[in-house]
Amino acid sequence: MNRLKELYFNNVKSELLSELVLKNVMQLPSLEKIVINSGVGSFRDNKDALDSFYNEITAISGQKPTFRKSRIAEAGFKVRKNDIVGITVTLRGERMWNFLEKFISVSLPRVRDFKGVSTKAFDKLGNYSIGIKEQVIFPEVDSNKTKGIRSLQLTFVFKNGSPVNSMNLLKKLGLPFSK
Repeated sequence: MNRLKELYFNNVKSELLSELVLKNVMQLPSLEKIVINSGVGSFRDNKDALDSFYNEITAISGQKPTFRKSRIAEAGFKVRKNDIVGITVTLRGERMWNFLEKFISVSLPRVRDFKGVSTKAFDKLGNYSIGIKEQVIFPEVDSNKTKGIRSLQLTFVFKNGSPVNSMNLLKKLGLPFSK
């Protein structure tokens, strides 16, 4: 079993239940899924760079992502209908916990001038979004072989979450928030 998953089920759940003064364990916030999104931008025209970025996202997430296509043509952005505009992957279960552990303990310390993640990125349902400026912070990506730097958006989706409860859960799992 994953270290973070074990920590959540053995310690964090009971601590949160007493701190939040909830009557039922089913009311606790829990991590449902992690969604990784990225736009392809100028890679759209370069097949080799698009394949390279697809393989990098596959290595980062541990499963195959899907391409997102445009629904309408937009002349201002030089996008036709059904052009590839993004890549997304949704992680659940064991892969989600493995990714979260790797993200907190390996990838975030590799961010330049890191002072913690923002506390203002929660939506009203308690979901949390983080923007990553460079995909090369992940150890699976070789910065010498990458075809270009792309940004990623990570969204942590919670069940039974409110912004305060979700932040308490992420703090207990070890996500470093800025002061």
